[in-house]
Amino acid sequence: MEELRVRTSARAEVVEITDRLQALVERSGVREGALVAQSLHTTAALTVNENADPDVPHDLLTKLERLIPQRESFYRHAEGNSDSHLKTSFFGPSLTVLVHEGRLVLGTWQGIFLCEFDGPRERRVAVQLLAAAGGRP
Repeated sequence: MEELRVRTSARAEVVEITDRLQALVERSGVREGALVAQSLHTTAALTVNENADPDVPHDLLTKLERLIPQRESFYRHAEGNSDSHLKTSFFGPSLTVLVHEGRLVLGTWQGIFLCEFDGPRERRVAVQLLAAAGGRP
């Protein structure tokens, strides 16, 4: 298992980690298999989305804030970050990406992102590479 540390700089932020995950695949020597990544936090999620247009993360975060505002009269969680827990649950803490010929299998415009909902903080992402039979040199 490997662990990435990701420093965020805002309360809500989308940070691309594709290149860092690809580097882990390359160092591992896995040619065929899967990468499993998991956020080790209840207020930060992982997702795959477009990485070509910087407006996509903006639109995503803006819509999320409208759907799940930071303050609601019915929130009970004493830390004041109930919205962050909800947003993380909607996205999910983990994802799996196939590895083929030593590369993450992603579409032309896809990237892997850590979604920060309660920052700024340093976040940890656990990463496990699973080699298919014959997937290692």
